[in-house]
Amino acid sequence: MISQMPEGFPPLTLATQRALCAVSLKFPEKLVPTLDALFRSFWADGNPKIGQPEGFVPVLENVLGKNGTQEVLQAANQPEAKSLLSANTDRAFKSGAFGLPWFECTNSSGKTEGFWGIDHLGQVANFLELDRSADSGFRALL
Repeated sequence: MISQMPEGFPPLTLATQRALCAVSLKFPEKLVPTLDALFRSFWADGNPKIGQPEGFVPVLENVLGKNGTQEVLQAANQPEAKSLLSANTDRAFKSGAFGLPWFECTNSSGKTEGFWGIDHLGQVANFLELDRSADSGFRALL
């Protein structure tokens, strides 16, 4: 793990976000592993070029292979991926998203609430009325 902010923080990530939208359209089953790999590349490895193709393409290739990555790169600049990113951004603003991680949760009563930050997972668990007794790790989230 890096001990300081990655060089150039915060990066401009429009191209990366479009690529992620294309991944969700072309290879939805690979979206979570792709997000994990990009996160690791930036925050753990300190990749300062995560927002530029030379920084994120190798990460995509590790998850999707060369052919899958080329398909994603072509789709990223098409109207469908651009529209999806725009719609996702609008939805985030409308829900009050402050940053990442942002959790928008709906409980069993049908009430929806947003939570920002990993340090609010305890509040998320309470809101969703999750049984915390099954995992002692929840004690750290009080």
